[in-house]
Amino acid sequence: MIREGGCLCGAVRFKAEGEPINVRICHCRNCQKAMGSPFFARALFDQKALTIQGDTIRYPSSEALDRVFCKTCGTRLFSWRKNGTATGVALAVFDDRNAFAPTEHIWVAEKMEWVKLDDGLPQYPGAVPL
Repeated sequence: MIREGGCLCGAVRFKAEGEPINVRICHCRNCQKAMGSPFFARALFDQKALTIQGDTIRYPSSEALDRVFCKTCGTRLFSWRKNGTATGVALAVFDDRNAFAPTEHIWVAEKMEWVKLDDGLPQYPGAVPL
């Protein structure tokens, strides 16, 4: 299956082929600041499964991740692992914004106090244990 999406202005378009590795909501402080939101809801794909067209800019938000956004409108699109393995794609930028449903919350130890998690999904204080 191929799912498509893009930024607010349409200058960046992408295709994600196949199924995601996982679909999670991250509440870590880096994601909060990078997204300008209480959390980052994303589908994780193998980088080889993504095709991206248009001009993007990267910001190195940590040693492990670049945040990728549209050069024109600033839409936050991806969290790109620098080791070349995977990319988190923001759920809301898919054309079908309901294509994926999260299966768990991670880094809830850093969630904003007023966020109430009552969706029944598993919650992890940090990363998902192996």
